[in-house]
Amino acid sequence: MKKEIIILGLLTPLLLNAQNNAKGYYKDIFIDGGLRLSSRADLPSARVLGLQTEAFVSEKKAKDYTRMDTLLQEQCFAGSAIDENGVLLYPDGEPRFRMLYLHGGLAESHGKTLGARARDNIRQFVRNGGSFVGSCAGCYITSRGVWEDSLKLREAYLGIWPGLTRGTKLSDKHTGISIEKRSPLLRYYDFGGDRFVDSVYHNNGAFAYTQQMWPEGTEILARYDTQGLTVKRKIQGEAAIWAYKAGRETGRVIPCGSHPENVKSGERLDLMCAMVKYALDGNGEPTVKGELTNGKERLMDRHTHDNNPAYTRIGDKQYHHFTLQVPKHTGEVRINLKSLMGYEDVVMYLCARHGDFAFVDDADYRNVALDADKQLVIKNPKAGILYISVYCATTVDAVATAYGTQYTGRTDVLNGIPYTIKAEF
Repeated sequence: MKKEIIILGLLTPLLLNAQNNAKGYYKDIFIDGGLRLSSRADLPSARVLGLQTEAFVSEKKAKDYTRMDTLLQEQCFAGSAIDENGVLLYPDGEPRFRMLYLHGGLAESHGKTLGARARDNIRQFVRNGGSFVGSCAGCYITSRGVWEDSLKLREAYLGIWPGLTRGTKLSDKHTGISIEKRSPLLRYYDFGGDRFVDSVYHNNGAFAYTQQMWPEGTEILARYDTQGLTVKRKIQGEAAIWAYKAGRETGRVIPCGSHPENVKSGERLDLMCAMVKYALDGNGEPTVKGELTNGKERLMDRHTHDNNPAYTRIGDKQYHHFTLQVPKHTGEVRINLKSLMGYEDVVMYLCARHGDFAFVDDADYRNVALDADKQLVIKNPKAGILYISVYCATTVDAVATAYGTQYTGRTDVLNGIPYTIKAEF
């Protein structure tokens, strides 16, 4: 099989005691340190929590980014010939990572360098269940625009939180952060019992503007405490961190106006860890591709550009879920998974479970042989809904570079692996 290489992100080592990986994602966090942003691939909170990360980073301290920078960022987020979906999405548009983190920098400039297709991919990532955390520029860009003397909508922003931000006019200072009394962040840490985090770095960040276009369902998690500081704009008590989740199948968006992301100890690290945990707990619920019909083979061979996710190929470490209505007094159910020509050497698992989604570790029935073609035979199954899943265990190899990771090996999986599935009783 032809080996292709694509540069996508920097790989952060996984801690040995990691237990936080959710099911059905390639990895946990993708870090955007791209054009006009801080070019950092490290996220201390991810290391503390034992999460797998990758990143895209641009040339450090480059005021004038090069064509190569632009091409690599476009390849990463907007897609390429060997990865039509971009790094964040599976072939069917589902999130490939659990969360996207976006660094500080220049929000509008970064949005413009991403381009329309990459911005749409990020919106789709959140809409389909991926979560988002952003600091400073990563806070601004979540919104629809800013309110200064008047409303200024920003086309290059993402609008994944459909409200407005406003600049603090506070640069290169440290503020206190007061955690709301009923904030979900307190589920994870008590912050010394006083719900207060001291000396969080702030550099021209934002707060949530509550006077216009305030989105229903927004949760204010924490507020600025600027007592003792000389400020140009009164921000005492304004929303410094907030959260938004549009629905059960969408991800959770958490904008933060300050910079706790690089701290490696203490309550400021706990603050960042709490945001990451709350974001990951807000991933969208799994979805079902469709209901299998007794004796009818279902062909899963569509590509991203076909815009038919219910019949699109499967990506690396992804699950596809199906259901089967099992009648009463059924003596046997047979489920067959078959690869298509040219893909016989991939590894896919076949699982089934009564009444709930079938993941490898909690399925009632599973076949995890190291090949593609599988069969499950279920004797005297329970009547009702049988959940059936296909899991693609074949994935890419990753090699770290200055810009990020080169994907090598089975890069064909980035555009998806086709298969057929049939259930009969």
